[in-house]
Amino acid sequence: MKDSNCDSEVIIIGGGLAGLTSAIHLSKMGIPVIVIEKNQYPKHKVCGEYISNEVLPYFKWLNFDIQSLNPTQIKSLEFSSESGKMIKTELPLGGFGVSRYTLDFALYQKSLSQKCIILEDQANEIVFKDNRFEIHLASGKILTSKVVLGGFGKRSNLDLKMNRSFLHEKSPWLAVKSHYQGAFPNDVVGLHNFEGGYCGVSKVENNLLNICYLTNFKSFRKYKNIEEFQEKVVGQNPHLRKILQNSKSVFSKPLTISQICFEKKENVENHILMMGDTAGLIHPLCGNGMAIAIHSAKLASEQTLGFLEGKISRLEMERNYSENWNRNFKQRLWYGRLLGSILQHSKLSEVLTKFITHLPFLLPVIIRKTHGKEINTIQN
Repeated sequence: MKDSNCDSEVIIIGGGLAGLTSAIHLSKMGIPVIVIEKNQYPKHKVCGEYISNEVLPYFKWLNFDIQSLNPTQIKSLEFSSESGKMIKTELPLGGFGVSRYTLDFALYQKSLSQKCIILEDQANEIVFKDNRFEIHLASGKILTSKVVLGGFGKRSNLDLKMNRSFLHEKSPWLAVKSHYQGAFPNDVVGLHNFEGGYCGVSKVENNLLNICYLTNFKSFRKYKNIEEFQEKVVGQNPHLRKILQNSKSVFSKPLTISQICFEKKENVENHILMMGDTAGLIHPLCGNGMAIAIHSAKLASEQTLGFLEGKISRLEMERNYSENWNRNFKQRLWYGRLLGSILQHSKLSEVLTKFITHLPFLLPVIIRKTHGKEINTIQN
């Protein structure tokens, strides 16, 4: 199937969850793959590090043994408002906790074992002409391929090159993450609201506690540093204050990312199939961005296979992927944006929490709206 005029059948830009998962999928099916990733493995990333069990059937099909990474098994959710009102519920499918440091490195090793080529470089420009792609790298190399899959994250120089529409929207969010040593149940994920943001808390492998919060930068910049912000704002939620006071960070300093935008993105641009955060971000309070990235890699891989095998045209590949993306994720992303907009406002958050307290059956309903079903592993 190798075309003599191509460096690879498929080039994947970005070696995160979506990029590496699609590389494993395609190489399993005999497709030559090159992954372009600018960072070395392993590497910590700002992430909630909770994954819904919906991905487990797909990982099994990929022959990827998630249990070998010793993830925590998460069964229930604790949600609290800024004042500390708490609601607890069982998660319909459950999930697991594993750090991006460990998971991405394991997927990287799995990709290499399947003869994927992973280049430590940066894609500066992607040109589509004469029904194929040219990828211009920072090193000066120019690669060509029939298909390009985009897994280059929340915000990239490539987004600027393509003048993607979401860049014209406000990007007011800042995320902060660190690992801690501290007491916390292994089987619980906590989502705790504070003024101007919310925080996810859960255990990952090696008995480490992941604390990751999202805040409006306007709120954050009033304070001198992260420590002061956590003490005077995040810690005003009594549950978060107790967790932070009784935990010790194992990072020399927290990881941060800024200019996070949750506005709608196009899932196909310049004939590139966009995956994971590159195609759309779900608010972290929904706890499902990692699952969406993994599932989107499956959808993109399936359509890519159909195109390379001559079963569908490029136009059909792009249309099918866009339709499948929307069918699986559009509503989940919409509910995520809605919940995020509510929790930005303390009074609305209190009203929502009080409402759910009186009608507790609503919380599992909300969870189902932002979580998917188990991924179907019957390949198209």
